[in-house]
Amino acid sequence: MALQVWETLKEVITAYTGLSPATFFTVLALLWAVYYVATGLFRSSDDHHHQRSRAFEEEQMEPLPPPVQLGEITEEELKQYDGSDPKKPLLMAIKSQIYDVSQSRMFYGPGGPYALFAGKDASRALAKMSFEEKDLTGDISGLGPFELDALQDWEYKFMSKYVKVGTIKKTVPVTEGDANGEASGAAESEAKPAEDSPSQSPVVETEEKAYPADTKDE
Repeated sequence: MALQVWETLKEVITAYTGLSPATFFTVLALLWAVYYVATGLFRSSDDHHHQRSRAFEEEQMEPLPPPVQLGEITEEELKQYDGSDPKKPLLMAIKSQIYDVSQSRMFYGPGGPYALFAGKDASRALAKMSFEEKDLTGDISGLGPFELDALQDWEYKFMSKYVKVGTIKKTVPVTEGDANGEASGAAESEAKPAEDSPSQSPVVETEEKAYPADTKDE
């Protein structure tokens, strides 16, 4: 049975290719060898390309420096850390507490979806989930309970994920009433010595009166 199949196969090969069975299988083996070598070359080339790409990415991704504690700074100073300078850390504040969000630069850095929050105290905007310029402030007065709960969730998230590096210095504005009070206080302090000076005159007069009496006794 096997012999009949082999004889039939040889006749088919000779009829359709014009080659002897030995030549046909030799050509087939050569084609397979060429295919194997070619695929091996392309595979090694792709692996080499991927390795070079990974090495290039690792070189480009510099390790983040450790967070630097800034202490107490003003809101104006905080604006310097909005990501515009890649050499400076990326900072953001919630409820006057400043956090280093450099590790999430893809979100809070330039071009990110939350880039407008960087370098600011965005408490009100986060509570209201607002991207309006007027809400980019730390003033949370007038917010409802649901908005305050949302802000609390954001604060817990930042406390657990990012390092706190400072606080925002609160500036107390000087009102007109305070200025008038200081001026009046200064005027009163200047007026006191003037009021005290006449009290010395009776003593002088008493001493002057005493001298004639002593003269008469002599």
